[in-house]
Amino acid sequence: MNVPKTSSKLSRGPVIVDIEGTALTDAERLRLRHPLVGGVIIFARNFESRAQLKQLCKEIRRLRKPRLLICVDHEGGRVQRFLKGFTRIPSMRELGRQWDEDVLGACRRATEIGRTIGEELRAVGVDLSFTPVLDLDWGPSSVIGDRAFHSDPRVVAMLARCLNHGLLLGGMGNCGKHFPGHGFAHGDSHFELPIDERELDAILADDAAPYHWLGDTLLSVMPAHVIYPKVDEKPAGFSKRWLQEILRGRLGFKGLIFSDDLTMEGASGAGDIVARACAAFEAGCDMVLVCNRPDLADELLARLPWSRPKGFDKRLGALFRD
Repeated sequence: MNVPKTSSKLSRGPVIVDIEGTALTDAERLRLRHPLVGGVIIFARNFESRAQLKQLCKEIRRLRKPRLLICVDHEGGRVQRFLKGFTRIPSMRELGRQWDEDVLGACRRATEIGRTIGEELRAVGVDLSFTPVLDLDWGPSSVIGDRAFHSDPRVVAMLARCLNHGLLLGGMGNCGKHFPGHGFAHGDSHFELPIDERELDAILADDAAPYHWLGDTLLSVMPAHVIYPKVDEKPAGFSKRWLQEILRGRLGFKGLIFSDDLTMEGASGAGDIVARACAAFEAGCDMVLVCNRPDLADELLARLPWSRPKGFDKRLGALFRD
């Protein structure tokens, strides 16, 4: 890889990669200095303790100026990467159940949870948790399930707004996922390509409605590796119609769009890793994630043709709180 040897000023790129262990290897330092890299996603395998994680993030931050975005999936419930030394966050479904009994209490608790997530992650050097999940709890989807707040899009939007407010109080941005909605389709896009046969009007009225109602309070979005054949033959994350015409045009979203992990089975139909990334960028994604396959990350960094789109740095910069 042709990369700079120092941490001199280097604009952030559009690729988010991961690392293997609890400390950086020389090969990973080299990869993270590549001009096309813009961020790092942290997993449970990278965590031993708060002190270790803080040191790891500190080293990642020192590699580049401006520094890389450090991200994690830290939603709560069964998707919480860091446990020891961190507050255990309940599943979002618990907030939805509380809403059914005590609306104001649920809103207050959602704000408190968001603030806890933000403060605890920021204290160790993490910039962004890919949360909130805006999918509706339709029932059949096991991969979403209790990660969703509720089956009512109005409740999802209100609780997500409160959670986002708490994240902001804790010094953290937000990422709504998985646009336009992964809760109705049965399949798990990690292992297959789910299909949602509903009409566009039905999806917009229910699953996609929170993205519209949240407006400018939503700083970033991650689309689903799901096909909605009544709307487009391509998965949402590779679809100009979903990302440019509907999300940005019809719903007025102005923030940053992340792809979901391009190594998931739901993305495989777009071709090899370079073809997947190009398809995501062409559809309207700003950044792409390549997880658990450092070989594919290196292949992408070696072969990706990319020109910095207008507004990229501003959209990405909005996710940094310092």
